[in-house]
Amino acid sequence: MANNKSNRLVKSLGAPVIFVGILILIQILSSFLGLQLGVYGIYPRDLMGFRGVFLAPLLHSGWPHLLSNAPPLFFMSVIILFFYRKVGFQAITMIYILTGIAVWLFGRSVFHIGASGVVYGLVAFVAWLGIFRRNIKSIALSLIVVFYYGSMFVGILPGQEGISWESHLFGALVGIFVAYWYKGNVEKDEEKKVYDWEEEEKKLPPRNFFDQDPFEKTKQERKRENHDNRNEPPKWFSNY
Repeated sequence: MANNKSNRLVKSLGAPVIFVGILILIQILSSFLGLQLGVYGIYPRDLMGFRGVFLAPLLHSGWPHLLSNAPPLFFMSVIILFFYRKVGFQAITMIYILTGIAVWLFGRSVFHIGASGVVYGLVAFVAWLGIFRRNIKSIALSLIVVFYYGSMFVGILPGQEGISWESHLFGALVGIFVAYWYKGNVEKDEEKKVYDWEEEEKKLPPRNFFDQDPFEKTKQERKRENHDNRNEPPKWFSNY
């Protein structure tokens, strides 16, 4: 059992480590070479700006911007891939792409860069999956995430200068949508255990508190039965 969990953890760490490593490498190259990569971000409703759907989460305005996104991005990705193996990779991919598309369709006409929209999507996904699935594991993860990252949702409010609040807002909405989309794909450890005594109860015939015969007889049959009973001797009397 311990070996299985260790293997799961190693597999869950792989993709997040590689992805965050790519973000750091891009930022190193941008800093040392003086590259202006913001033009590769999402520019809403512009055909060239659509490439930002795939590139924007890889680009950051500087080290503070990257360092504010990298830890929660890594942590949330590991949680999803470890605890939701059945849908984890698909859910992260959907959040990544759909958040970018939503910003491209409805965002302000400026360049949007950074992985914060994806982070908001991952946090909302875990938080709302607990609400939709209503099992102990999902609820516990939901409460942990809300406790640590609940204050982030102030970032969805508009009018914050230099912040793509649209990415935050649409990331959160996409995360809720993806959580609802995958709410039925429960993991094995989330399935309700059926005990032997429950199976035996299902096989037993239904219990009736009342004699069902009177309800199944017609009115004429009941009258005939009552007439016959009047002609019979009392049940307390018997012949020896």
